[in-house]
Amino acid sequence: MQQKIATVFGGTGFIGRQIVRELARTGYTIKVATRVPERAYFLKTSGAVGQIVPFACRYSDSESIQDAIKGADVVVNCVGILYERKKGDFAKAHTQIPSRIAEACAKEKVKTFVQISVPNIEAATSKYAKTKLEGEKAILAAFPKATILRPSLVFGPDDDFFNKFAGLMRIMPVLPLIGGGKTKFQPVYVGDVADDVIVAVENASTKGKIYEL
Repeated sequence: MQQKIATVFGGTGFIGRQIVRELARTGYTIKVATRVPERAYFLKTSGAVGQIVPFACRYSDSESIQDAIKGADVVVNCVGILYERKKGDFAKAHTQIPSRIAEACAKEKVKTFVQISVPNIEAATSKYAKTKLEGEKAILAAFPKATILRPSLVFGPDDDFFNKFAGLMRIMPVLPLIGGGKTKFQPVYVGDVADDVIVAVENASTKGKIYEL
């Protein structure tokens, strides 16, 4: 049987680790491209022996990214940040890194590239959303057949949103109602996002399309 190989960038994060588990379940050997491989060791138990391999990768180096992608049939990028530690962090994480990954995918003739983005960014004015949109445009310019998934607020056992409020409830007598209690969300379960990645990988009709989740 031909070995199926996937490379996942940002595989140690909340969404990425679930995608790694689903890819492993469907029979892929997975390279988890990360700056610090030791941080991905916990993922090894999510598959068979040797199925999930932490792979050292410098995101600022195009050659290092290409090395991580070499031999892969599928590439998934989950790299993203919610705030900047210093000016330019959004552009690096949301535009420059995805662009380098897409260019490497084109050079290595990857069959499927899936980008995890965020919804409703065309009309957004924040630097966060603008850099995400610029990243999408750079991806499609370099790799037009990329599939872009835009999940809304993602929840699950390890999420950093609902769990944060649950923690506050343990110590606070009251919780503030954000936006006067009128703020609305359409949250999506992390397992469903991972399932959609598998659909994008297995269904050729999704290539080159953008999906709001």
